[in-house]
Amino acid sequence: MSSSPATIDVRRGDGTRAGTVDLPAELFGIEPNVPVMHQVVVAQLAAARAGTHNTKTRSEVRGGGAKPWRQKGTGRARQGSTRAPNWSGGGAVFGPKPRSYEQRTPKKMKRLALVSALSDRAREGRVVVVELDLSEPSTRAARRALEGIGCTGRSLLVLTDDDSTTGLSFRNLVEVHVTVVGELSPYDILRHDWLLFTPASLAALQRLDEVSIDRSTAEEAAPEVEEEEKAAPRERRRAGRRRRRVLEEEAPEEVEDEAAAEDDELEDEELEDATEKAATGSAGYAEAIDERSDEIEEEVEDLETDGGDGKDGGDGGDGRGARRRRPNTNESDDEAPPSRAGPQSEQP
Repeated sequence: MSSSPATIDVRRGDGTRAGTVDLPAELFGIEPNVPVMHQVVVAQLAAARAGTHNTKTRSEVRGGGAKPWRQKGTGRARQGSTRAPNWSGGGAVFGPKPRSYEQRTPKKMKRLALVSALSDRAREGRVVVVELDLSEPSTRAARRALEGIGCTGRSLLVLTDDDSTTGLSFRNLVEVHVTVVGELSPYDILRHDWLLFTPASLAALQRLDEVSIDRSTAEEAAPEVEEEEKAAPRERRRAGRRRRRVLEEEAPEEVEDEAAAEDDELEDEELEDATEKAATGSAGYAEAIDERSDEIEEEVEDLETDGGDGKDGGDGGDGRGARRRRPNTNESDDEAPPSRAGPQSEQP
């Protein structure tokens, strides 16, 4: 902790003392962390860069499509394009391209840098709380107020969002930069010599810091809450198992009887379902057999009817009767059937 005072005077515009105010130790009383302030300031300045710079490569520069001269025979070095990087008017090699310079900075680091900058200015005695009574915007009254409280050099005036009269009064002064509580940054604090607050803006800064701390605490506790929610079903199942074990230990016979009754009911239901399925399947199978038997009888009757009306001993007139075997034309077994290849020549 630094030796900065915890209580400072509240000044009026003419420099007189209007009272005292306590500076919160968690905002104005810590040891400044210089490396963190440097890192946050660098990140803030980097994020302010537009990053719209752009250079053209050899493929983006207009022209250069034709080969300047032939490959061989000129005595000069071979060249393929007049827009190569070694030519005047050619493309740039590894030139800047549009990109973002933003750096990710954790919330806790931002808060530590801001509190370090506030504590640094408080340790040097350059934090002033001024009570201004301006009925209308007046740059002349603003300059007199700065002279009355003895602020020489660059000053940062921190106001609330609804204090527009004071902001309009001080915004025309070159050595004064006006900002609001929500936009206060370490860079703005460090680049000014004096830090001016109004009683309302100092209270708003304290409330804003408390809200940010509560949010950080809630975000840190969020994973634990999720784990608890995930573990709740497991705990319920475990509690159910424990209750069952206790019941079994206290009245094992009742538990066994209930389990046996449930098993018997389940077996009865399964048996009834199986019986219904078997009965349904048997009836359907019998019906299918009867239908097929009727079809076979009808086919047999049709065949008999067709056979009685036919000729030649049972052959139907339409030729659908039983087929006869064609008689063999070769009556003699001694004669061999003629060869397909024709008569063979006699051997001598």
